[in-house]
Amino acid sequence: MREMLKSKIHKAVVTSSNPGYEGSIGIDENLMKKVDILPDEKVLVISNDTGERLETYAFYEDPGSGEISINGGATRKITEGEEITILSFRYSGESLQSKKILVNDSNQFVKFY
Repeated sequence: MREMLKSKIHKAVVTSSNPGYEGSIGIDENLMKKVDILPDEKVLVISNDTGERLETYAFYEDPGSGEISINGGATRKITEGEEITILSFRYSGESLQSKKILVNDSNQFVKFY
């Protein structure tokens, strides 16, 4: 078994942060569904601005809102306004066809790639 890329949201922009929240990343529900990320699924978040990386779990923000929120302790590593990439992985004994999307600076779907 190998850990393989399952999902990728590229060039998303963090729209809000709440250090008082218990922790996680909120992602526009439409984007999560396009790349098959479920609520409470572990994700790797990478800042395209600083290179900072963190693992957390995802939850739905309102569909179509373009909202990407960073919460809890993660706000010390990635802040509002940063461009990020969100990845999820799964174990498989064979090659996978991952779902990768590009979003614009308003976090609206642009294309699969």
